[in-house]
Amino acid sequence: MKREYIQVRCSIYEKKLLKRRAARAGISLSEYIRGAAFQRNIVERITPEQLEIYQMLVQYKNNFSRIGNMFKKRDPKLAITVKSLANEIREHLKNFKK
Repeated sequence: MKREYIQVRCSIYEKKLLKRRAARAGISLSEYIRGAAFQRNIVERITPEQLEIYQMLVQYKNNFSRIGNMFKKRDPKLAITVKSLANEIREHLKNFKK
């Protein structure tokens, strides 16, 4: 049971910023501030636009991998270039998951 109140002074800008960050994380302002005070990892939720971009990157990575496999026998240099691009996209996708 949370019954105690703590008042904190901040500017209007800071308050709006805190509210916006709490909304992005899908939690209340109080929960966001408590999490920040206790150094908890606060993760923002993925927006539909970010999810769409992520799905598009996955599709591009798959397509580049397929293209690299197609050209492996015909043009090894092109295959290496395409594979490295697919690997670079894969690394970005791994960072996105964190």
